[in-house]
Parts: sequence; structure tokens; C-alpha cells
Amino acid sequence: MEHSLLDIIIMGIVEGLTEFLPVSSTGHLILAGELLGFHGPDNATFNIAIQTGAILAVLVAYWRRFTLVLGGLFRRDAGAWAFTRNVVLGFVPAGIAGVLFIDAVEALLESPLTVAVALIVGGFAILVIERISKRVTATSVEAMRAPTALGVGLIQCLAMVPGVSRSGATIMGGLLLGLDRKTAAEFSFFLAVPTLAGATVLLLWKHRDTLSVDDAQAIGIGFAVSFVVALAVVKGFVAVVSRYGFAPFAWYRIVAGSAALLWLLAR
Repeated sequence: MEHSLLDIIIMGIVEGLTEFLPVSSTGHLILAGELLGFHGPDNATFNIAIQTGAILAVLVAYWRRFTLVLGGLFRRDAGAWAFTRNVVLGFVPAGIAGVLFIDAVEALLESPLTVAVALIVGGFAILVIERISKRVTATSVEAMRAPTALGVGLIQCLAMVPGVSRSGATIMGGLLLGLDRKTAAEFSFFLAVPTLAGATVLLLWKHRDTLSVDDAQAIGIGFAVSFVVALAVVKGFVAVVSRYGFAPFAWYRIVAGSAALLWLLAR
């Protein structure tokens, strides 16, 4: 994994900008990697590993919420236990699928054409889902029913196809299952913590024999950059979608996916 400092910083910025937006961070990293010559199995591991910066961004942005939940668990507070139950239920399907299908997922990480098509299809899906999702049954993560959390978790598994978007799948799944925009976005953030952590640990362990000190340095830099950028995105995203909805991201996906598809087919 030998790349310039600028390449590593660019990849960190791409990860931080796109991890929590419904535009597919993995898809953008794959396409950016094609442009920069930043691809291959080792670089796919790098792309997954720097997502830990985004995990830290969520923990920092919502530290009060997590602290209250942790304290509530010791006090046997019903809301804290409901929050924890819902995050665990939302994580379990992807956790199981990730272990079972890790080789197939890694193979897809080398397919930029898949990314381009998924970006376009996902963009149209967002437009349709926002139009048909009207009924709200929960306005907080604590108020979600267990089947809703599990349903969002099952939908999250679609994001194993690069370009689908983990945040896009979970947010749209939440809207379809009765969450309001703010709750769907926040539940997606909270689900990112165990999901991205599990994916990172799984891939780093699988490729532990091929990683070097240079790899660790590159991952560390990418981690730091993605953390700073993702923290800014997390703080502003809920306010943006609460006011404007998800249509701007849908149209961005369609345009970006179409441009990428034309570029890939023409080269």
C-alpha cells in the first residue's frame, strides 16, 4: 500500500464526507481509488479501516446521549434498555451476513461498475421512498418497536453491495418502517458504531499477515482526516434533512452515478 500523503488525505476526506450521507462512502472510495490508482485488496482494507474515524465522530458528537444511555442501563431505565436493544437488533443481521459472506463482499469492493449502477438505482429509490413514506410511528430511537429495529437491520444488509450506501439503506428503511427523518438519521448514526467497528475488526484480522507498519501509518492518517470531516457532517446532516429532506442526495447520486458509468464505459 504505497501512496502519497495527498492521496491518503483525499481518501480520508471522501470517507468523512460520505459515510453518513445516503450517497455510499464505500462507493465513493472505490471510484476515488480508480481515479487515484488507489485500488486492490490492501487498499480495500484501508478503505474499511479508516471508517473507524467516522465511528469516533459519532461517539464524540453524541457523547451525552451515549453517557445517558450507559448510566441508564445501570439504573435499569426503560428508555436506555430500549435504545440498546434496538441498536443491537439493528446490528445483528449485518453482523451475521458479514461473517458468512465476507469473501463475496470483498470481491464486490473491486467492482466500480457495480458502484455506478447502484448509485443510480439508489437515487431513484430514495425519491420514491420519500414520496410514499408518510406514516410516522416513532419519533425517537427509544420509542422504536423491536420489529422495526430488526427490519432496519435486515435492510442494512443491502449495503454490502458497494454503492447502495449503509446510511442510505438504514435511513430509507427507517422511513418505510415509520420513523421520522430525524430519528431515521440518528438511528443510522448509532448503528454505524457496531457495524463499522465489526467490519473493520473482521477485515483487519483477515488480512493481518499482509499489513505492515507503513499500512498502519496510512490508516492512522486516513482515520484522523475522516474523523474531523465526519464530525462536521454529523453535526449538520440532521438539520439539513429535517429541512430539505433527502431529494438533494438522491439527485446527486443519479448525476454522480451516471457520470461514473459513462467514464467507466468510455475508458
